[in-house]
Amino acid sequence: MSTVGTVVAVTSCVIASGLASLRWLRVAQREHYLPGSTTRFALRWWGIRPESFVLLVLGLAGLIAAPWIPLAAVATAVAVGVGPIGLAIKGRTSALAWTRRLKTLAGTSLGCWLIVLVVASLLGAPAVGAALACLLVPVLIDAGLAIVAPFEDRASGRFVEQAATRLAQVAPTVVGITGSYGKTSTKNHLTALIGTDRAVVPSPRSFNNRAGLARAINEHLAPGTDVFIAEMGTYGPGEIADMCRWCTPSIAIITAIGPVHLERFGSLDVTTTAKAEITEGASTVILNVDDGRLRVLGDALERPGRHVIRVSGHDSSADVAIISVDEMWQIWIDGAMVATSPVLTGVQPTNVGCALAAALAVGVDAGAAAQRVASLTNAENRLAVVRAPSGVMVVDDTFNSNPAGAAAALRVLGGLDVQGRRVLVTPGMIELGRDQEVENQRFAANAAELCDTIVIVGLTNRRSLRAGIRQANGAEVIEVDHRESAVAWVRSTLGAGDAVLYENDLPDNYP
Repeated sequence: MSTVGTVVAVTSCVIASGLASLRWLRVAQREHYLPGSTTRFALRWWGIRPESFVLLVLGLAGLIAAPWIPLAAVATAVAVGVGPIGLAIKGRTSALAWTRRLKTLAGTSLGCWLIVLVVASLLGAPAVGAALACLLVPVLIDAGLAIVAPFEDRASGRFVEQAATRLAQVAPTVVGITGSYGKTSTKNHLTALIGTDRAVVPSPRSFNNRAGLARAINEHLAPGTDVFIAEMGTYGPGEIADMCRWCTPSIAIITAIGPVHLERFGSLDVTTTAKAEITEGASTVILNVDDGRLRVLGDALERPGRHVIRVSGHDSSADVAIISVDEMWQIWIDGAMVATSPVLTGVQPTNVGCALAAALAVGVDAGAAAQRVASLTNAENRLAVVRAPSGVMVVDDTFNSNPAGAAAALRVLGGLDVQGRRVLVTPGMIELGRDQEVENQRFAANAAELCDTIVIVGLTNRRSLRAGIRQANGAEVIEVDHRESAVAWVRSTLGAGDAVLYENDLPDNYP
């Protein structure tokens, strides 16, 4: 009976581990194969719903009982196969893509799983080993990520070498852009400001890490390109420095420092240091000095042979300033107002200022560049304002997830000329580390002062958003599990004269 029970237990755990692997491999892929990310998400998922926590307890109980009753490991298999509740095997927003890299990770993680089972079997407890490996699937996937990371870096090295060679052959002026937020908007603005005077190639959307930047150069950088704009993102110190070793910007832009990816960086000081890596080989550095940390950094970076250009959204004495006065932007360069432009809804003046400074740095005429500011537009899904066929005014800010951007979006919603209801649809902000709860509470409290209804999407920040709304003693609250449900509610409820702000969107690897 014991042998039969052991076979049933191990078989059940093997099946459950396979189902769990489909879930957690998808999370690992969606989180850019970062070691540790799968376990972090697993802890979030198992603890956020009471029913998932009950399943986890059941799974642990099965593991604890397995040394004496091998069949108890079936309880662990059931828990892992079913839970966590809400994390589907098949993705709702991002399906699992069986790339070469994912197959390598899956095989490596399977090897780690088998090691646990074999060691436990040699110790005479195969059911225990199977149950333990079943529960540890996210941890074992992270182990696989850590094992394959050096090999993946080495494998991508040849593409980096090709990109470095292509850069040397084409020899464009390289403009590097980084920042906690505003990178993509600034890149798009700069492309528009210089595109009629120079042959310019910007890195495509989301191609802002080592592999993506190399791919952008290899696939898009053609002979005759005058300016290559490289958006550079990072999850920690050293990443931008590595990119700059083979794609060295002569003009470096830092748009802002804020609590984005703070759970990875740990502190804003570390964020600042990591972003500042982009300036190391640059002869011109452009900084948004409305940000106190960048103002200090600018003073530290000044030295012979390096030009620091300071950009502001309110100080006309800055090297470049875009200042809002009576629904108009005043454009200041070197202390003189050179042009005006209507205020562009959803466009951040400091992002425009950084782009304008870079356009001047590559030799575009100041007057011509300043006049082009009026024709700039915001990036897709970033504070775009449109009127739906139903007559509802829609503010699409689904690609934002930072306090400054969320506050700006509320100002846009508040500034719309609507006669009916103002509605906010949001899952809240993520990756803010220790500040996430308080920032979401503050955002919800401000939103509740403005909005008639707030639709909270998902569970990730539901508690914090609720608390913020209660602080303001206002706004109807509607809670839905998915953005699709929120959109359905908007379409069935709102009409002409109403306005809705979609602030941020989360993929389904978030609860």
